[in-house]
Amino acid sequence: MDALGYLLAGFQTALTAKNLLLCFQGCLWGTAVGVLPGLGPMAGMALLLPITFTLDPVGGVIMLAGIFYGAMYGGSTTSILLRIPGEAASIVTCIDGHEMARNGRGGAALTIAAVGSFVGGTLSVAGLMLFAPYLADVMLAVGPAAEAVMMAVALLIVTAVSTSPPVKTFTMICAGLLVGSVGLDSLTAKPRFMFGNLALADGVSFVALAIGLFGLSELLMNLRDGVTERPRTPGLRELVPTAQEARESVGPTLRGSAIGFVFGVIPGVSHIVSTFVSYAIEKKLSRTPERFGKGAVAGLAGPETANNATTGSAMIPLLVLGIPAIPSTAILLSALQNHGIQPGPLLLTEHPEVFWGLIASMYVGNAILVVLNLPLVGLFVRLLRTPMAYLAPIVILICAIGVYSVNGSGFDLAVLFVAGWVGYLLRRFDYDIAPALLAIVLGDRLEAGFRRALTISGGDYAIFFKGPAVRIFLGILVAVIVAKLWAARRVGRPPAP
Repeated sequence: MDALGYLLAGFQTALTAKNLLLCFQGCLWGTAVGVLPGLGPMAGMALLLPITFTLDPVGGVIMLAGIFYGAMYGGSTTSILLRIPGEAASIVTCIDGHEMARNGRGGAALTIAAVGSFVGGTLSVAGLMLFAPYLADVMLAVGPAAEAVMMAVALLIVTAVSTSPPVKTFTMICAGLLVGSVGLDSLTAKPRFMFGNLALADGVSFVALAIGLFGLSELLMNLRDGVTERPRTPGLRELVPTAQEARESVGPTLRGSAIGFVFGVIPGVSHIVSTFVSYAIEKKLSRTPERFGKGAVAGLAGPETANNATTGSAMIPLLVLGIPAIPSTAILLSALQNHGIQPGPLLLTEHPEVFWGLIASMYVGNAILVVLNLPLVGLFVRLLRTPMAYLAPIVILICAIGVYSVNGSGFDLAVLFVAGWVGYLLRRFDYDIAPALLAIVLGDRLEAGFRRALTISGGDYAIFFKGPAVRIFLGILVAVIVAKLWAARRVGRPPAP
């Protein structure tokens, strides 16, 4: 039976009444989890993991997958309306999505994000179906040295995204790497910058930092500026993007789908880096780069599509190699193993109903999410009508609940409020916060890959220049540097160190 025949069999499995209901429940819960700041897909999946033990393997994995990509959809809502990233991958969405909302285009921004998410998710699932066996071989070539170089390239790319000067961007990246090193050393278990506080053993909570630096700092900025605007509730026609907005979103949506699919295959990178890369590329390709950061449609459509496109390709290392590329897919791995199913090369032959049922359910789930989310756009936009005096306590309460629900830690709440004040001060002095958050996310993987590569080579640094994967990423690194030098020369000034 060819791939199309297997897919049709998968639809027969996914479209049964029971599995269709489980898919809907997963999408609904995932959307709610994505909207609530701090939870994210992994926490949402973990909360319902015990329920899957009472289901059959196909039904359990369909529900968890629905939560996974449902949270990717929902995370854009608070990013656009309140500039609070619902989860880490929605950080870039805050930049131009929230500016569109402030310019009275909140409804159009949510619609563009929903449609882009649908397109990216659907195309990535098609890629998963067609290329999974072939891309597995490519993944095996990404060793520790290539991973370390890849992380370094990602941190350099963020300089093209940042709206602050290069020196300030570099400062924020260094600060992020420093904060990311707090906690027990991953190889030696020695404490680093913990100062005797056991609450820092696992490092500083990224959720608390992200919500504090972005969400609370935005709230403080609005309170300082005395924001009292109460935009009117848009009618049905205003929820539909204009013809110009639609045209501007087509190219970024297609490019974001390709970028998200490629990065989703690479273990450890996935959603967060793909959104930054998409934003950087759209800004470079744009004829009006000065609009980015002020409500550019491409700055929203590209990253949001890339974010959701990774959901399909992130399944490739899980299903084909049995390796969870990101923490969220580790929950899926746990669910399958609890049913006695081990993902890997034999999954397609031993349990084809699981593999193809999951793929078919992802097509169905993406359609469900569009039907579920678009009618709620008007309800979400109504949040903007809430006066700041009433909205501020609600936002603070939601942020605190989201942060506390992750680890049940009072220390994380302290981190949340300190990060809010620090983010406010940084924004007052025109520092871009996004590079610091990206450095925190990638710092531990950069360090781990660097140290593992040197352990394998016996301390020989030449390992960072060997192998096809390393050379590809080094080539990208050189290309980025040349592009920065060329751009600096065009504006008639030397590049900042």
